[in-house]
Amino acid sequence: MPVDAPAQSAMGTRGALFSPPAGQAGPAGAPPVARYMSETGVRFTFDRSQGLPLVKFDRSPEVWVLRPQPAPRGDILYLNDLGEPILRASRTGGLTVFTTDRPDGLAVALSGGGGALRMTALGPQQLLERLALASTRATRAARRLIPFEADASPASSALTADAAMVAAEAIIRMTRLPDGRMVLGAVERVRLVEGRQARADLRQGVIEITVAPGQGMSGRPSSDRILAAAGIR
Repeated sequence: MPVDAPAQSAMGTRGALFSPPAGQAGPAGAPPVARYMSETGVRFTFDRSQGLPLVKFDRSPEVWVLRPQPAPRGDILYLNDLGEPILRASRTGGLTVFTTDRPDGLAVALSGGGGALRMTALGPQQLLERLALASTRATRAARRLIPFEADASPASSALTADAAMVAAEAIIRMTRLPDGRMVLGAVERVRLVEGRQARADLRQGVIEITVAPGQGMSGRPSSDRILAAAGIR
């Protein structure tokens, strides 16, 4: 059931979505990085403070890179890298989130400010630790060893580490989807490489993730794109 947000929250949402993004607050004082929640408990951070908009749900480690697109009635759709809607902002101040459980949309209200969603620089040892963590999460979900390996440079280490965590999230999601475990049964390892364009491929038992250094978080595929590459979306 849609949330009937208080008038103050609705005005704050409108200010956050349609005010100048360069670190400026909206007319109601809403920050460019803000927290939102639904009455069903969906909570997320929406960051418009840097380049393309970003969103992170509280129950997932993944940060989604969104691409704004005009919609009817002056609304704005925020799409993932498959062109699917994640958020819809109305000109009247409402914000709707689209989830797997609620593909028809769920109204949310502004709940306060938040911290910017950023990647941090990593050294070689820290990258190895992130790869090991991603492998551990994927292995636990698959109930067998899923090793992660990477061919990364200092310029791509942070993005590679982030992409590894997203790949692990995709594997976890595979176990919850119809036919997902059958596809996962053929996956032997995950390999991360540098390239000119972000992409995901599944070939001969290897999930290969290509990251594009210099493009920020948009330089790696989302878990949705990884699932699509595996043919289970």
